[in-house]
Amino acid sequence: MTLQDDISACRLCADRFAATQTAHTPRPVVWFHARARLRIIGQAPGMRVHQSGRPFDDPSGDRLRDWMGVDHDTFYNRDLIAITPMGFCFPGYDAKKADLPPPKLCAQTWADRVDDALSPELTLIVGSYAQARHLGRGKGVTQTVRDWRAHAPRLFPLPHPSWRNTGWLKKNPWFEADLLPELRARIRDVLTT
Repeated sequence: MTLQDDISACRLCADRFAATQTAHTPRPVVWFHARARLRIIGQAPGMRVHQSGRPFDDPSGDRLRDWMGVDHDTFYNRDLIAITPMGFCFPGYDAKKADLPPPKLCAQTWADRVDDALSPELTLIVGSYAQARHLGRGKGVTQTVRDWRAHAPRLFPLPHPSWRNTGWLKKNPWFEADLLPELRARIRDVLTT
């Protein structure tokens, strides 16, 4: 069995998910190949992704693809782009219908093995959970993303592309003016060489 098969078969969080408002069963969304040149480390799939089995198959994915300057087919080409969240399954909703955080057990079980299996030229670190693991805690998303030049050209920290962050984008126009052009240029270089 491959690492992808092992993750796809994982049911470690079955009891945890059964106890959420959605009472769902695990469905790991595994989307990577060792040859990938670009890696996206996100948080966890949402309900739409849980249902479709395709990462970022939702409005957040539309926004992320726009930020990256890539089309749908390029984004879903596993030989080019690996998508490895901190939690491979939809974690469920809390009582207020907000997404629960990715279970720590998932990253504790799989993250090091996935890190060892991949060697991309470029990694996008999307959202606070991924940034805490890969860049350390303490600064918060805004400062971590604002300091993107300290990590480029191999890493780019990004906010989560959720509609919930539309206000953040309006408050931080430097993100679209400064970071996104550099990100898109770097992605073009990585995917076309």
